[in-house]
Amino acid sequence: MKQRVITAVIALAALGVLLFAAPPPVVRIAIGLLIVAGAWEWSGLLGHKGNGPRIVFVAWIAALLAVTALFLSEWANEILLASLAWWFAALLWTFVFPTPVPRPLRWLIGTLVLVPLFVALMVLYDTDPMILLFALLIVWVADSGAYFAGRALGRNKLAPKISPGKTWEGVAGGLLAVALLTIVRSAWVESDLAALVPFCLAVAALSIVGDLTVSMLKRTAGVKDSGRLFPGHGGVLDRIDSVAAAAPLFALGLAWAGLK
Repeated sequence: MKQRVITAVIALAALGVLLFAAPPPVVRIAIGLLIVAGAWEWSGLLGHKGNGPRIVFVAWIAALLAVTALFLSEWANEILLASLAWWFAALLWTFVFPTPVPRPLRWLIGTLVLVPLFVALMVLYDTDPMILLFALLIVWVADSGAYFAGRALGRNKLAPKISPGKTWEGVAGGLLAVALLTIVRSAWVESDLAALVPFCLAVAALSIVGDLTVSMLKRTAGVKDSGRLFPGHGGVLDRIDSVAAAAPLFALGLAWAGLK
């Protein structure tokens, strides 16, 4: 726990410096590099032997990010909508797991996870760095609330075949924590809580689907953590799996929730 907390504090401090002190081009490049790092870890879930296919996958994702960045304003909405369709399919998938996942499907899933995440993060940053930070906080608060509520009260398993440690009590604790975060935010930023609270709860709920989906792929590949970049937390994918599902919905719903 101590190692997890120290890593989280350092990561939050670095994120704050990046979002609010670094020039926008640097931030955009950093977002791209984060996704590429996630692509490298995802390539370890593809089931190929040797680094050749892994490098090809990373190059594929990097090329898509470059093209997407050039046409972000024209393609963003369509990419985010396609992402929501994928995450709905992923939700249904959690009910029938374990199922075989052929390699081509793992390539496709990796693309559907990583590219829309890049688009969502870029859209949120271009809207307002504070909005991007709020979106990330929703996911992190939901995760932390679920962790502590699950440890204290967890009895009923959420998805035992995918992630045995997750419980419905943890889900409730995570959602409660997000509701409190949203209410606290309204003390500093005037908000229509009647729209914002259910919206943020939906974003938090979808973040759970992202976590479970990547867990399914890791179980299929026979790995526990996708990497070791963050001591106590695992790799990049272990940190962005929930964000990958939540961020596209958050980016699409900004106007509806009164955030822009």
